[in-house]
Amino acid sequence: MAKIVQTTARAVVAYGVNPVARFLLRIGVTPNAVTVAGTVGVLIGSYFGALGHLFWGTVIVTACALTDALDGTMARMRGGSGKFGALLDSSMDRLADGAVFGAVAFYLATEGNPYGGVVAALISLVAGQVVSYVKARAQSLGLNADVGIAERLERLLIVGAGGLLGAAGLKWGLPAALWVLAALSLFTVFQRLVSAARSDVKEPAA
Repeated sequence: MAKIVQTTARAVVAYGVNPVARFLLRIGVTPNAVTVAGTVGVLIGSYFGALGHLFWGTVIVTACALTDALDGTMARMRGGSGKFGALLDSSMDRLADGAVFGAVAFYLATEGNPYGGVVAALISLVAGQVVSYVKARAQSLGLNADVGIAERLERLLIVGAGGLLGAAGLKWGLPAALWVLAALSLFTVFQRLVSAARSDVKEPAA
């Protein structure tokens, strides 16, 4: 079921992203420029969220975070982004994730840490970084860890849904989303470690 939801969400995103990617490439915009612009947008949205403007913070962060799919699509359409493009994308993703969850933790702390939301935000931040690290490190070792129920897109959508619930006046909405996200992120770390372990098959000695 989780895989079906993931595939459907990504198909919906791709449906809207592909025409935009083609347009930007036609007017000379590079994938790297989109990567940097998207990160700057996420930082701005995170600032709004930290100040308690949950609706606008969520809208800005979600819109700008979708550039993660946009720049990747643009790179594929161009025939690849090169090694630096991949490094830049990963680095900007980590910076953006830190800003989002740092802002959420700050906001919830100013609200008195409802339902332990600050703890959930910090767990989500750390686990999310480890999710990405395990995949990257596994690939560098020739292992396969390309699995996971809560990849970056799903994590941002979940925290975005929590932000909208909080903006609607539901005080439990954001902490609840963060606790769900924390659990899913930790489970994803476990999934990737198991996948990497299973792919570590040594060739029999001759």
